[in-house]
Amino acid sequence: MPDFMTALSSPAKTALRGACLALPVLVMATASFAAGGGDSSPPQPTETTKECKTGRIWDEQKKRCVKIKNSSLDADGLYQTLRELAYAGRITDAQEVLAMMPDQDDGRVLTYWGFTHRKLGNQDLAEVYYTRAIAQDPGNHLARSYMGQGFVSQGKYGLALAQWKAIRAHGGTGTWAEVSLRDALQDGQTKSY
Repeated sequence: MPDFMTALSSPAKTALRGACLALPVLVMATASFAAGGGDSSPPQPTETTKECKTGRIWDEQKKRCVKIKNSSLDADGLYQTLRELAYAGRITDAQEVLAMMPDQDDGRVLTYWGFTHRKLGNQDLAEVYYTRAIAQDPGNHLARSYMGQGFVSQGKYGLALAQWKAIRAHGGTGTWAEVSLRDALQDGQTKSY
């Protein structure tokens, strides 16, 4: 049992153990939820990650790889490309796409700014972005999950547990965000997307 469990009250331990027993069912039930926007399955690789070099993404209108700043993608296309790049580990390219998003105060943009900064080791800056996203929408399960996973990676299990509880309090029980944070609390392993 992870060390953070010893700090929990008996009712909290019972609740967490019960939630963990339900994990196999929840994993199956949450296969349609997502890190990054509602879909838990990894993004399908496109020409962006199959053919385009660093600093370039696929532009469907131009039918070729272009510099990220020269893309003709709309906000949704940019978001899908950002998600694909982040999943592929091209974090710097993902941040360049993020910089092009028209609404920098959008919750999903703030959440991914946090995610990319966390992956680059900028935990303090990541927390700033997650906090802004959560202030906009306390029910932003993804921002809470990523923030909690950052806390797990720092050994701050109490803060991570608080985010897990907040996800559940805001109706996120059984979502990818809740399950992945619970897993991280149990085994110390965070998700890469």
